[in-house]
Amino acid sequence: MPLKLFDATVSTFDGVFDKFRSEASQNKANLILFLADKDPATSLSWCPDCVRAEPVIYKKLEASPDDIALIRAYVGDRPTWRNPHHPWRVDPKFKLTGVPTLIRWENDEVKGRLEDYEAHLENKIEALVADK
Repeated sequence: MPLKLFDATVSTFDGVFDKFRSEASQNKANLILFLADKDPATSLSWCPDCVRAEPVIYKKLEASPDDIALIRAYVGDRPTWRNPHHPWRVDPKFKLTGVPTLIRWENDEVKGRLEDYEAHLENKIEALVADK
């Protein structure tokens, strides 16, 4: 079972993150993907960069023979995310500035990240997963 998925929202993140962290040593890579919520009317993310990046990220992670854990952390709707006091914008661990953001979590800290403008690039995703 190479890819283990966890889903979280701002309100459920702490509990999901605790479980993710407790299992981190069992995985080759532990990643957190911060995403915009899906629009109920279209079932697509309201964020065009997320729509572009998500399939590429999943394709790369699912193709890996290694055990990888991924939290999909949904930031909320557009007005919630745009708030400069959004919890993940001000969190000293994550310091999010955009979505999607893909973070490699290792030894209880951020070891690498792909920001919104590069999160869809296959070579960057591969390098982040391989920790290169």
